[in-house]
Amino acid sequence: MTETRIEASSPQAGGLKRTFGMREAVTITAGSVIGVGLFTTGSNVVGTLGPAVILATLLALAVSIYPALLYAEMGAALPYAGGTYQFASLGLGRAAGMLAGWNFIISLVAVTGGEALAFSYYFRTLFLAFGYDLPISDVVLASIVTAGFIVANVFGVKLTGKLQNGFMFFFWGVAFIWFLTMIPNVHLPSFVRAPEFLHATTPLGFFSATCMIWWCFAGFEACVAMGEEIKYPHINVPRAMFLAPFVVFAVNALFQWYLVGITPPDQIASLADAEAPFAQAMKAAGILGFPLALLAAGIAFGGDFSTLNASISTPPRYLFTMARDGSMPKVFAITSKKYQTPYVAVIVLGVLSVALIATNSLEYIASLSLFADLFYYVLGIIAALALRKKHPELKRSYKAPWIKVGAPVSAVIYVLMMTQLDANAFITGVLWCVLGIAIYLVCRWKYGKAGEFTLDLAASGADDVPPPEEKRAMDREYLIWKVIVSASCVIAVVLYIFPFFVK
Repeated sequence: MTETRIEASSPQAGGLKRTFGMREAVTITAGSVIGVGLFTTGSNVVGTLGPAVILATLLALAVSIYPALLYAEMGAALPYAGGTYQFASLGLGRAAGMLAGWNFIISLVAVTGGEALAFSYYFRTLFLAFGYDLPISDVVLASIVTAGFIVANVFGVKLTGKLQNGFMFFFWGVAFIWFLTMIPNVHLPSFVRAPEFLHATTPLGFFSATCMIWWCFAGFEACVAMGEEIKYPHINVPRAMFLAPFVVFAVNALFQWYLVGITPPDQIASLADAEAPFAQAMKAAGILGFPLALLAAGIAFGGDFSTLNASISTPPRYLFTMARDGSMPKVFAITSKKYQTPYVAVIVLGVLSVALIATNSLEYIASLSLFADLFYYVLGIIAALALRKKHPELKRSYKAPWIKVGAPVSAVIYVLMMTQLDANAFITGVLWCVLGIAIYLVCRWKYGKAGEFTLDLAASGADDVPPPEEKRAMDREYLIWKVIVSASCVIAVVLYIFPFFVK
């Protein structure tokens, strides 16, 4: 494989091509989110809250919307690979940027590990639906599928984008069919009569459950990490950020509604500890054979594959950018001349994902990812405010409203959410930060400021303007997305209210 080393500071020096449009920006973002959280730990919350899960999901959406607006502003004005790393570096200083990027990396590496394990659970269920138990462990199966996606991501962004679109539309197609087939199995009184265990839920318990639901939203800004590969970023990045949290909400709320509805009332509490909650619910309800296989196939090859693809492709762009700037070892800035991908970073982070898979603990992986998510979001939110002051010259095609209030409030909320994390994962997160700082200090000593990123607005692509015909096509596509996503969100909420009007 022919390679080239990155020494220059231009944001386009790495040879990354602007290949993705708004559709890919949305599917990569949604694909980074819709998967392991929804179908494992996020669904476990149904076993804790029952039908009240919709309240936690709405709250998780509420605390995601404003940060998404901040990322819409920053991603459009600074469309570089690295996302939060670049924003925090320019707004708060290189050390803060390094910590933001470093935590983003471990967050999605953990998501990769968790997603691969989730895939193995539902892939196994696909065979169990027809009475066959696969003679292979979850860890081995998860490691094999991760290796496959590592190879796919080495071979280029075009392949990655096509795969992502395919996985997401396959998932939505299967989900639609499954929704229709499950309607006769939904028990509407389950939404009206709250389970007995719900009365024992404390406000702190509800807040903790909301934090786990929020993990299903973490990653709503994933496409900004690939800013150098998105066409017309000043248009497509904000649009993707406006849509992404609501896409995630609609999918989560709809699947949670069905999970509550099909689970026998006396079995709902058991979902709190289930490895594959949807599969367990269907088995408890006696829904086996083709419906169970359909669900397992949709989750495994749609939801899980879309997240694996996105979570393996996105973190290397951070590591690549950090290495290009001299904040990480330069070896991670090596790209393939033929495929124009940061293949060294892809492979190394893939190996780290396999190491997390070996723990075979979704709870630990989820908590570690949640710590990293909250940490880098806090830095990103504060960076948005700092960038307004330090770089007023940036051309902002979109500006988030009320930033002096919205940014501090959002940061405080996310800090409070960090208090609900598993102690072992919290300690691992702190140690990861210490390791990152140590590597950063060594690299700064070795490289100094040589090759450090410099703000180059002319080369950023922020001013690229589509031809009129292409712009009209982009506007039509965005309108279609808005209508579909809005309708889906309304339908999801109405479904939870509807049972109260049925006698």
